[in-house]
Amino acid sequence: MTVLIHNTLTDRKEEFRPIEKGKVTMYVCGVTVYDDIHMGHARSMIVFDMVARYLRHVGYDVTHITNFTDVDDKIINRANEEGIDPLKLSARYIERYFDEADSIGVGRASAYPKASESMDDIIRMTDDIIKAGFGYRTKDGSVYFSVDKVKDYGRLTNQRLENMESSGRIALDDQKRNPMDFAIWKTAKPGEVSWDSPWGKGRPGWHIECSAMIRRHLGDVIDIHGGGNDLIFPHHENEILQTEAVTGKQLANYWMHNGMLQVKGEKMSKSLGNFFRVKDVAAKYDRQTIRYYFLGTHYRGPLVYGEEAMDEAAASLRRLWNNYRELQSYVKNADGSDDISELISRTKNEFTENMNDDFNTRGAMSSVFQMVRDTNKAMGDRTLSRKGAGSAISLLKEIDSIFGILPDDTGSDDSLDAVMDIMVKIRAELRKRKAFDLADMIRDQLKDCGIVIEDTAEGAKWKKI
Repeated sequence: MTVLIHNTLTDRKEEFRPIEKGKVTMYVCGVTVYDDIHMGHARSMIVFDMVARYLRHVGYDVTHITNFTDVDDKIINRANEEGIDPLKLSARYIERYFDEADSIGVGRASAYPKASESMDDIIRMTDDIIKAGFGYRTKDGSVYFSVDKVKDYGRLTNQRLENMESSGRIALDDQKRNPMDFAIWKTAKPGEVSWDSPWGKGRPGWHIECSAMIRRHLGDVIDIHGGGNDLIFPHHENEILQTEAVTGKQLANYWMHNGMLQVKGEKMSKSLGNFFRVKDVAAKYDRQTIRYYFLGTHYRGPLVYGEEAMDEAAASLRRLWNNYRELQSYVKNADGSDDISELISRTKNEFTENMNDDFNTRGAMSSVFQMVRDTNKAMGDRTLSRKGAGSAISLLKEIDSIFGILPDDTGSDDSLDAVMDIMVKIRAELRKRKAFDLADMIRDQLKDCGIVIEDTAEGAKWKKI
């Protein structure tokens, strides 16, 4: 089936056709490492982790690059506050990044280039831009990109240059020929970290690092360029200008942008002080709940963050987990005759159709929960066969290879099953002897441990909550 991607460049869904058959090149803008990552960063990380997983699932060989901006005004300022070298500060937060990425189940990208380790590529590309007539050197040794040399600036935002305002990321400078010109290379201030270049000691501007990294690791043209929609302007617009000024080719065939995470109607960001660190959220919620919270909605839309929303996600996920565990228990003693092959086929088709429609995880998840309701009923009626239960388990595991939301299967589950079988039998015996206070004590204390015992017509059943 055809995969459709909403392309920001054209503002419509398009059939995905990779440059090279069977292979995908994808670059996703990473973080500026001057602090711990927050949940806004986590959304982009999880979204594009899901995209890479799904594309691999349907058979593509995916090369996924995510960068680290480890040279930046914010990094320098924070390092000065702490009295340490800026690159030591950024190295600290890169190490934490990987710990926190692991805590939310984000798989490793193919490579993580750093600005500080890409200077030769950055300087070479800056020189190419100047030679192509799109860059100019100022008296202080900085290099700016001349937007007046471009005829079609604003392709991603669909705006005309004369109607745009300066981004504010780089302060206006009287050395600029046009207020919209942006720095490719910034001359070093006294005491700043810097590198030698043909224009003097300095460091890269914000946008050039991504253009240089893409060119080095993936080539002149890539399949997918991703990031948060707050990067569309000016970052991604300026990436396009820089790269295409040198290559004469379209930088990316598909541009994907995830919506912002919001808190009380505003974008979550460190500058607004309304952010929640991933490490703090991960201390309260497991990685599956965090992933389900993000993947339960379409990646392009805005998403409101709050503990109430996280608790709702956790409650929904528990229903899926309970179904999964009940299927695992049921398959050992199934006696029904219904193999539910039609249900499995329908669920798989609906899941695939939704995922192929611009990675509609919300719709895909809806099809999964319909299967949960149907299999729960079949298990309750004792009509589900062992083959049917096994097929449902297999499909859930297949889906989980993309979403990463099922409980961890560890060796301890078999031990827990055995212990709980004993506890259920002891409680049943206590009830038979009318020792209801002790039976209720077992039930209540198990609930405090996250396990619920339910008395049904077929006997007592237990499940995790």
